[in-house]
Amino acid sequence: MAKQVIFLGPSLSHEKAKKILPEAEYRPPAKKGDLLRLAADSEVSMVGLVDGVFLQDYPPTPIEVYQLAVKPGVLIAGAASLGALRAVELEKFGMMGIGRVFQLYKKGMIDADDEVAVTFAPDGDYRLQSEAMVDIRYNLFLARKKGVIGRKTKKAMTAVAKEIYFPHRNYALIIEAATSRHAELDGEIRAFEKYIGSERKSLKESDAIRLVEYFRDHRSTPAPR
Repeated sequence: MAKQVIFLGPSLSHEKAKKILPEAEYRPPAKKGDLLRLAADSEVSMVGLVDGVFLQDYPPTPIEVYQLAVKPGVLIAGAASLGALRAVELEKFGMMGIGRVFQLYKKGMIDADDEVAVTFAPDGDYRLQSEAMVDIRYNLFLARKKGVIGRKTKKAMTAVAKEIYFPHRNYALIIEAATSRHAELDGEIRAFEKYIGSERKSLKESDAIRLVEYFRDHRSTPAPR
């Protein structure tokens, strides 16, 4: 069976991923040099790039990801986070993009690195310490769709969240800042606070699941380019 390596961390836990595809090799969020070492591994045929470091270390550069993208017999796919960013940059060289975050970048609906950047615990469980802007947008969209908040509140809270430096983004801070700035929206902001406590969704997690499922369903070695 082809060797499958997936770089995964805060977007989807290794435990959840292993329930979908137990035989894959799951590694921590990728840092500079990790993909170059894989390019020299003749047994690797499928590489999934989901999570990478942002503040803790240097992330894999487009150049090193390119080395895998053009290697015959190797499929590299990206999704959800840093993987989606690199897939947009390197799709023309053969890297596959999976999921809605990738599509949002590809269509120019989002364009900044901080849309997916988060901080997370370094102790092995990669517990989130901040929220990704793309997930905040998604939850505000769902809350608006379900009638929890109106258009004005959605727009105001999105703007407040975007202004917060990404390592500090969390719902408590967003709600506090939005309430302070938009007192007239207090009722809907508090309704969102209650909603997000039990209804939080993650676009990044769902995209990471899609990548793992793709690897599960395409275990055979990719044809050489």
